[in-house]
Amino acid sequence: MNLCVRKMPEYAKYTPANFKLKRALVVTKLSRYEFEQLRHPGLSKEQLEQKLRDRGTDVEMVLYLHNLHKDFERRVVQSFQDVGCEVKLSSRLEFRSSLSKDVMSWADVIVPVGGDGTFLLSAGRSSPLFALSQQKTPIVGFNSDPQHSEGRLMLPKHYTENPSDAVGRIKSGDFKWMHRSRIRTTFLGSNGEIPESTDLFRHTEVKMEQVNTEPEMLEKNMAYKYKAKMRRVLPYLALNEVFIGEHLSARVSHLQLVLDHQDVVNKTKCSGLCVSTGTGSTSWHTSINRITNSDVEHLLRSLPNSSSAEVLRLRENAEEIAHRYNQSLLFAPDDPRLCYSIREQICVGVWPSPKTFKERDFVQNVFVKSHCIDANLVIDGSISYPFNDGAKALLEVYPEDALLTIALD
Repeated sequence: MNLCVRKMPEYAKYTPANFKLKRALVVTKLSRYEFEQLRHPGLSKEQLEQKLRDRGTDVEMVLYLHNLHKDFERRVVQSFQDVGCEVKLSSRLEFRSSLSKDVMSWADVIVPVGGDGTFLLSAGRSSPLFALSQQKTPIVGFNSDPQHSEGRLMLPKHYTENPSDAVGRIKSGDFKWMHRSRIRTTFLGSNGEIPESTDLFRHTEVKMEQVNTEPEMLEKNMAYKYKAKMRRVLPYLALNEVFIGEHLSARVSHLQLVLDHQDVVNKTKCSGLCVSTGTGSTSWHTSINRITNSDVEHLLRSLPNSSSAEVLRLRENAEEIAHRYNQSLLFAPDDPRLCYSIREQICVGVWPSPKTFKERDFVQNVFVKSHCIDANLVIDGSISYPFNDGAKALLEVYPEDALLTIALD
């Protein structure tokens, strides 16, 4: 089905003017200091700080950044309360619990305060696969420390200086909806239960919270094409990207890809596969594919007429050329397409197969089969599933999975 012609769900028709802000759930980041407190629960404040100093940690900077975030968090809460909004606070760890679903249904808006990691966590918990209805809770994020965090998913940095301006605009409906596409991951096959996922941030097991845990039968043509009789949809949607590759980065990842349900099986050996959304195109996608000024200069020097006036002029503009190329890697957050990138593909002998297989391209969906030894499928750099030899997954975008966010400016 052509994703571009699918109808948007009913919630997409709501206008900002109809949005009623009465209850806000503020999700706060886990600061480095709080993380160290969790690692050493038996130590007093003085003992913990001494332990950090003994190992060479800049304790003063850790405490400064912790207090900076907490002060800003209080300002955001006060800004919502000043417009008559009831506020509940949830830490990053509390938000991961099953209780967060009840709190989310209570809130009119989810407000991650911190950086992009906190925003991604909030987005993951707002998956429609968790919900009992298609009514979505919008998200708007505040960057608590723009000096040390880019925060591309958050509101523009000037709202950190005065968060009350942003809250006032949200309260009055002076904003726009942004529907950020997300990746739905479906495991294909009937070779047993899906293993529990792992939270990479805390190194703990994450239990499946799928609403419908019964495996669904595949359509007949898909079952024949992918040699799989059942499918299981993962309950976590990727806002940035899905990465598939060997756990040990030095080991070669052996994968097979089918693009847009075509009849061609593309075989590759590489350092992993990254499938990105438009939102994620500003992140790992760009880091994988970007070029530098030096790359442009080396390429121009390799030309037969490298000393010509035209080439010399281009070399003088190497920075601008690299910038334009890197900007061309970005695509819109609401784009219904995915862009896959093969990291460091081996291009010798019989690899890749066929030789025409592109290292990067836009697609509507990607089917991936693993021939890896100790690999993982990782969602937004946080939730990881084992993905070893014989494992199959289908990555797709559906309009109803889009993340509803509030955009200003």
